[in-house]
Amino acid sequence: MSERVEFEADGITLVGDLRVPEGPGPRPALVLTGPFTGTRGQVAGRYAEALTGAGYVTLAFDHRNWGESGGTPRGHEDPQGKLRDLRAAVSLLRSRPEADGGRIGAVGICLGAGYALRFAALDPRVGAFAGIAGSYGNPYGTRATMGAGYREALARHAEVMERQDRGGEVEYLPAVAQEGEAAMPGPEPFDYYGTGRGACPHWRNLVTRASLGELLTVDDMTGADFLAPTPGLVVHGVIDRMSSPEGAEEVYRRMEGPKRLVWVDARRHTDLYDVEPCVARAVEATAEFLAEHL
Repeated sequence: MSERVEFEADGITLVGDLRVPEGPGPRPALVLTGPFTGTRGQVAGRYAEALTGAGYVTLAFDHRNWGESGGTPRGHEDPQGKLRDLRAAVSLLRSRPEADGGRIGAVGICLGAGYALRFAALDPRVGAFAGIAGSYGNPYGTRATMGAGYREALARHAEVMERQDRGGEVEYLPAVAQEGEAAMPGPEPFDYYGTGRGACPHWRNLVTRASLGELLTVDDMTGADFLAPTPGLVVHGVIDRMSSPEGAEEVYRRMEGPKRLVWVDARRHTDLYDVEPCVARAVEATAEFLAEHL
């Protein structure tokens, strides 16, 4: 059973889909958060549906500024706001009779894995974490990878914000493009979001330029240092050119509580969005881990 739900975070109305498995309850419950620019009808919803089939109450929702949820500017990545959205989502789950409020997990895919990790580390209501194809923000690693370009990118971000601070319009660029400028340039992200694979009525191929600056400084990796004693699962593709396997290994290494690392025979990051048997393997590993620890 799927029910459209609305709830509030910071006075902003968020819209989600609450899925409840058949049979008597209450059941362990999961909050899901998905990739950069993603809406609940895409990757998060796919995993939510599969995990509901495995016996979990699930809540996949549109974060503030995205999809059907409220918030402005539209298409803007708000890392701190997303953590508060997750907090409100868990509060909603704990209010529902179908969900066991003492057995709640946080599941994140791609960029959502980083948010779910940091959220689970700092909210004791969360009893387990699972990250799939995770992008775990780490400004130290970002700076090391970009070199001198890191300060240049920060400067461009400051210029964008100064123009907006002085009354200029919010600046946008495409989320994906096969060629040319985009927040996620190149054929692989376009092959998902720019085609029927990722088609969703509430997704728009636009993202604020300021979002890119937000991602330069977000630090979700430290969530691994604070996660214990909460159990943590890391599921990742053996080849991933968008979210590095090395980042997944670092998260796993820095976790101190009960933990597991599962490698999936994926050749592209987006294989873990909708390609079988990659998704089925990730769901199986997640359901098994959560069954042990929730």
